[in-house]
Formats: sequence, structure tokens, C-alpha cells
Amino acid sequence: MLENVLIGVYLGILGLLAVYGFHRSMLTYLFFKTKRNIPKPMSNFAPEELPKILVQLPLFNERYVCERLIDAVTKFDYPIDKMYIQVLDDSTDDTTEIAQSKVSNVAAEGFNITLIHREDRTGYKAGALENGLAMSDCELVAVFDADFIPPVHILRDTVDYFTDSKVGMVQARWGHINKGYSLLTSVQSLMLDGHFVIEHGARHRSGRFFNFNGTAGIWRISTIEDAGGWEHDTLTEDMDLSYRAQLKGWKFLYIDDIIAPAEIPVEMASFKSQQHRWAKGSIQVCKKMLPTILKSDVPFKVKLEAFFHLTANFAYLLMIFLALLLLPNLLLRTSHGWREVLLIDLPLFFGTTGSIGAFYVTAHKELYGSPLKALAKVPLLMSLGIGLSINNAKAVLEGVFGYETPFVRTAKHGVDTKGSNWKKKKYRASKGIVPIIELLFAAYFVVTIIVAYQGKHFISIPFLMLFLLGYLYVGVNSLYQRR
Repeated sequence: MLENVLIGVYLGILGLLAVYGFHRSMLTYLFFKTKRNIPKPMSNFAPEELPKILVQLPLFNERYVCERLIDAVTKFDYPIDKMYIQVLDDSTDDTTEIAQSKVSNVAAEGFNITLIHREDRTGYKAGALENGLAMSDCELVAVFDADFIPPVHILRDTVDYFTDSKVGMVQARWGHINKGYSLLTSVQSLMLDGHFVIEHGARHRSGRFFNFNGTAGIWRISTIEDAGGWEHDTLTEDMDLSYRAQLKGWKFLYIDDIIAPAEIPVEMASFKSQQHRWAKGSIQVCKKMLPTILKSDVPFKVKLEAFFHLTANFAYLLMIFLALLLLPNLLLRTSHGWREVLLIDLPLFFGTTGSIGAFYVTAHKELYGSPLKALAKVPLLMSLGIGLSINNAKAVLEGVFGYETPFVRTAKHGVDTKGSNWKKKKYRASKGIVPIIELLFAAYFVVTIIVAYQGKHFISIPFLMLFLLGYLYVGVNSLYQRR
């Protein structure tokens, strides 16, 4: 009886993961189906009609990158008398002095720029953005995080889309200034490309909701106000506001060929803290907004996509259960024959993993031409995703049970080339027990692979190796890099 229950649960979890894999395949299909639906501006602003744009630069302890960001913004080709820059500084270190010195120099050159420093971080980033908006009378607002180097033409390239009074937000694609720095940044760039190219592209062009990514986008300020403003009750205030605004009927645009390059986290702990915040925040938004979305009068396809989007991180919990059940499954299924493998295990396995390969290879091919490099990275990407499952499952549980944690910003070190060295720089993510658990899971999979080999379950070993290498890579790097 217990044997049947465990095997049933194992296959059920694998089946649920395959459902999310099927959804990923549907997004890839929608991407190709809607590929020609490229948005165009309704018209163009005459030079004298260009709207005033507020550029907000939220900072919190960004000593290595704040000057780089301000320099990039002052190179914008937007009329200087119609651009107002706010450096929203909540820092507790010498970032404030560094940024203030830069702001003073830039102001002396004739720019409308001010530094707004808060001692009280109420609302974290959302609170800083909200505070800055209250001091402006601009029509549009652009947001750029400290790790970005926005290009010269980004405001001029996006502003004409707001000639359509229904457009509330325009999102640019993230680029990667240091994707070749290491294996970690290379795989991260592939993950982000998949999100922007396939997810955003498919959702936007097929009439489904998609979200502002917190940076490298421009809002109509009246859209923010109409949707209820920035709220502080989730860690992904950008996603929360995006759903509220689109439910109000505002049109969101994703412009794939407008690219804002950014620095990718180079250390494992910072990457994990970023992923933790995104995973937890999405679950908080799921709890807050999904019931409202499902009860709304938006089309069914929008509700269905919102469901998969907002619940996607539950897959990390499923991944943990699957990992723990793999060894019992091998021990119990002593009659594990080829027919059973071909009819049950392989279809579920390819449902969960094959869709990942197609998803990311498609994104890479669209951007860079050859799919071969992406194909080589897919096993690494899957291993990294598995290795993150403990970190992100913890985030999901915190979101589900309402465990409050502060907004932990991702450490930026100003790393943009292979020769850059971050190891002696100041910022480090906090320590915790998660890396130890990851290494325990790695040890568990050493045992599982030995059992699989002894039981002649050879076809399972490559699948099990993904788990072993993922937990080992994430756990070892987390401990080593925080030294």
C-alpha cells in the first residue's frame, strides 16, 4: 500500500511539473504565432510637444555603480529642459556622499537633477518611488535601477508610444554587460533572455497581461495613480502595480528592440538573494491579486496566463518533493522495466525538461542566431534551476505563510569585464543555513546515483546527475564565495 502511494505521489508531482512544462511550450508556440505583431507608435511627438519626463534612479548602498548610472542618464538625447532626474537615495553607507558629489557636478552643467535622501526606508524601493512622484508634476516617469547603463536614445525611442492615450507603460528588454564574465553570468543571461524574449513577447503580442520589471521602463504617471499607486505589501511592487493597472484597462507595451544593458550578479549569494526576492514577491502578488483577476471580466486566456504566471514558483516546492522521492521511487520500483520507462517516465521527463530546452534555445536563436551555444548551456541551466530549488522553495513558503522579511537589494560591484574583481569589494549577501542544506541534498543524490547504478536504472542516471551537480554547484559556491 505504501509503495503504491509513494509511486503515485512521485508520478503526480512529475505530472504537475509536466503541466508547467506544457505551459512553457504554449508560450513558445504563442511567440512564433504572434511574431509579426510588432507594436508601432500611433504617431510622433513634435519636438515642442515632447512631454516632461521624470527619471527616477533608486539607490540603496550602491557605491560602486551610482556614478556610472548618473553618467549614463546625463547622456540621454532628450531635451534637457524636459527631463527631470531624481536620485532616490536610501543608503546607509558612503553612497550618499558619492552620489551627492556627482549630482552637484551634474547640476552645475545645467541638468534638472536632485538627490532625495530618506533616513526612513518605509516601503523600501516602492516607498522611495512613491515619495519622489509626490514631488513632481511630470507626465511620464522612467525608472532605472543602479545596475543599469541605459542607452542614449532610450527616452526618445519610447516616448512616441505614449501618443496613444491608452498606453500606460512601455517596457524595454534587459541586456547584459557582463554575460561573459563567468559560467554563472552566462547561464543567468540565458534565463533572462528566455523571460524577456519568449514570455514577455508571447504575453504582450497575444493580448495577455505581462509585468513591468521594476526598471528600464516608462510609465504614464496617471496610470500609476489610477491603479492605486505604489504599494508596499509585496517584495515585487512592480508586478503588483502591473496587474492592478492592466485590470484598470491600461495598455502595456513590450518593445523587444529597445535594450537597456545591466550588470548581472557575479556571486552566487547575491544571485540567490535576488531570486529569493522575486520568488517570494510573486507568491505575495499571487495571494493578493489572483482572486481579483479570476473574478474580473477579463478574457479567459488572460486569467489562465495570470494563473500560470503567478503560481509558477510553486514548481520549486514540487521540485523539492520530487528530489526527496527519487530515491524511494528507485528502491520501490524493483520491476522497473523498459516498457514502464517508455510509457510513463520518459513522457513525463521530456514534458518537464524538453520544454525548457525548446524555450531557451528559441530565445537564444532569436537574439544571437546560432542555437548551438544555447543548446550546450541548457543542461547547466536546468542544473542551476534545480540547485536554486531550496532557496526559492523557502521563499515560496515565506510568501504563502506571510513571513515578513525586508527588501534585500542585490549587491552590485561594478563588474563589466572578465578582468574585473569583486572579491575584495564591500557588499556581501547575508549568511544562512540554506547552503548546508544544498550540500546535504547533493550527498543524498550521490547515494541515489549509486542505488540507480546498482539497480541497473541506467536511464535515470543522467537525470539524477542534474540534481547532484545543481545542488553541489550552488551549495559550494554559496559557501566559498562568502568567505
